[in-house]
Order: sequence, then structure tokens, then C-alpha cells
Amino acid sequence: MTQNEMKLRTKKFALLIIQLVHNLPQSRSAKAIGNQLVRSGTSVGSNYRAVCRAKSTADFINKLAIVEEEADESAFWLEMLEDSAIVDPDAIAGLRREADEIVRIVVAASKTAKQRRNPQSHIRNPK
Repeated sequence: MTQNEMKLRTKKFALLIIQLVHNLPQSRSAKAIGNQLVRSGTSVGSNYRAVCRAKSTADFINKLAIVEEEADESAFWLEMLEDSAIVDPDAIAGLRREADEIVRIVVAASKTAKQRRNPQSHIRNPK
């Protein structure tokens, strides 16, 4: 996936999050979760744009980590909407998958960048 394709993908994710939050019920809990979700969901796209302007490999890796955190946080808030029965799970299944996919893409890109920066290191998953 090219940087431009990923820019578009993260922007589309942000727009879908905005639409979802706009249509949430007006309950106190839905508003609270919605506020957090719109912050993290739109941050994914804006921070990915910053990744594309990284000035060094270290900067690139650090900015990718922010995107990873924001996408993972978005996944959490989407789970909260589902688990609290504020939204129908089917209505957000695509957004949950997209958040997870963005996390996986960013983690893979970060691992690749780290390995290219230091080819002798062997990145191991502690699991």
C-alpha cells in the first residue's frame, strides 16, 4: 500500500468515525464515548499525514507509534459502544475491522523500518 493510499484510507476512517458519532444517541454516555472516539479516530488520519512528512527514520517510527496508539484507542471506543449496547454490533463491524487493520499495517511498517535501520537486530515478539 502506498503512502497516498494509506492517507486516503485513514482519512476515510476519520470521516466514517465522524458520521458514526454524529448519529449516536444523545445520552450522556454516548456523548462521552463519542467525544473520545472522534478525537482518536480523526487523529489517526492527521497523524498519518505527519508520518508522511517524517524527517528521519527515527521520526518516522515515532510518528507511526502515535498512529498505532490512536487507531488502537479508536478500536477500544468502538468496543465500548458495542459492549454498552449503545450501537448495534453489525453497524460498526466494518469500522472495528478497519481500526484493527490500520493497527496491523502500522505495526508492520514500524517493524520494517526498525529492521532497515538496524539490519543486525532481530525484532522478536515477546509472546
